[in-house]
Amino acid sequence: MAISTSTPPDSAPAIGAERQRRRTLLHRLDVRGAPYAFVAPFFIVFAAFSFYPLIYTSWISLHRVELSTLNLMEWVGFDNYTALWADDRFWNALLNTFTIGVLSTVPQLLMALGLAHLLNYQLRGSTFFRVAALTPYATSVGAAALVFTMLFERDFGMINWMLSLVGVDHIDWENNKWAAQTAISSIVIWRWTGYNALLYLAAMQAIPRDRYEAAAIDGASRWQQFLKVTVPGIRSTIVFTIVLSTIGATQLFGEPLIFGQGPNGITGGADNQYQTLGLLLYEEGWKNYQMGRAATVAWAMFLLLILVFVVQRIVKRVLTRRT
Repeated sequence: MAISTSTPPDSAPAIGAERQRRRTLLHRLDVRGAPYAFVAPFFIVFAAFSFYPLIYTSWISLHRVELSTLNLMEWVGFDNYTALWADDRFWNALLNTFTIGVLSTVPQLLMALGLAHLLNYQLRGSTFFRVAALTPYATSVGAAALVFTMLFERDFGMINWMLSLVGVDHIDWENNKWAAQTAISSIVIWRWTGYNALLYLAAMQAIPRDRYEAAAIDGASRWQQFLKVTVPGIRSTIVFTIVLSTIGATQLFGEPLIFGQGPNGITGGADNQYQTLGLLLYEEGWKNYQMGRAATVAWAMFLLLILVFVVQRIVKRVLTRRT
């Protein structure tokens, strides 16, 4: 006797309703879960390579631990922080970081602002000049630092040779504090001026042209238009570049390290005359093998960057209220 395998008529609507519920559920999961799936790789990488090292570094900073025996930690609490507070080398490195930051940031941003103002006009070959302005930024830190180290060499450097043509004696750029910091700042200026100029240029091109036309009708000169129209129009970009340059100055490492040409690069010169916070961190961790102290310096740099961020927010609010 044959057995019928056909679906009863009364069960067909139930199966259809079940399939519809499944499709609705899958659709909801797709709509709600897809955005999280797209951003998940970023957060996974951030947690593995940024957040976890940050937390682990804070844990190490509370211990006495050496590089050769990372598995052996001795709890010291905040002793590393109190020792760092009383360490003259830390305050010297902090002061050097500040002075090199000022020597490199102020001329750099002023030159970038002037360069962007020139590139904002309709010049022949403007694309070439924009690419040329960005070329130093694409150059590696090592190559740029090595070239500038040769230029500032005491006996056979081109800078001293040019100064001798006007009667200036040879300058010992590495062993003199202010000379060394000026030389290191020149490397930073050369690498980052073009990058900041392009940021300013992009902000300038977003300013409506009718503002300049109105200023010209009112009789404003080019200089007055620059001060009254251009600078206020890119004020937020200027604040952004100041913060960005400050962060870069706080993390300055490669330029002074290579400028030292050997062991003096780690210590920032024989008298630590150009040792930055980045060099102090490297010295504590990879020369003195004190990873706890190195982690403490790293957290001091992190807290300094937080302070810079807070100051930036306050300045931005003040400028916003004035406008």
